[in-house]
Amino acid sequence: MTTPTEQRAVDLVSAFVTTGDALHDRADLAKFLRDQRLITDEAVPITLADFDEAIALREGMRARLLRSAGQQGDEAALERGQRVLDGLRVTAQLVPGQGAVLAPAVVSEVRRGLARIAGAWAEAMVTGELWRLRPTD
Repeated sequence: MTTPTEQRAVDLVSAFVTTGDALHDRADLAKFLRDQRLITDEAVPITLADFDEAIALREGMRARLLRSAGQQGDEAALERGQRVLDGLRVTAQLVPGQGAVLAPAVVSEVRRGLARIAGAWAEAMVTGELWRLRPTD
C-alpha cells in the first residue's frame, strides 16, 4: 500500500471531492479507497456509518471549496463534514520525509483512509494548492 505522500495531497483531495455519483454505496467507497491506496486490497468491512461519514466529509470539503470559489457552499454540509473531521484522529510525524506530515492515528482501516484524506486536505491547505481546486455544482 502506498501512502498519500506518494501522490500530491491536492490530487487525493480532488479525486475525493469529485467522486460525485460514482460514490453510491459501500462497495464504491471500498473501490475508491483501494484505488487511492488508502486501504489494503483485502476485504474491508465498511459499515453504513463509515459510508455516511465519508459522504459527509466529501460534501463538507466540497462546500468549503465552493465557498472559496465565491459560490454558495451548503452550511449544513460544512457542519457535518467538520463533525467527521473532529472525530478523526490524525497525528503529526516527527521525521520529515518519512511519510505524510499528518498520519492517521485511528484503528479502523476505513477511518484511517478518511484520516489520510483529512491529512491531505490539511497539507493542500497549507501549501495553498487546495484553493486552486474548482469543484462544479
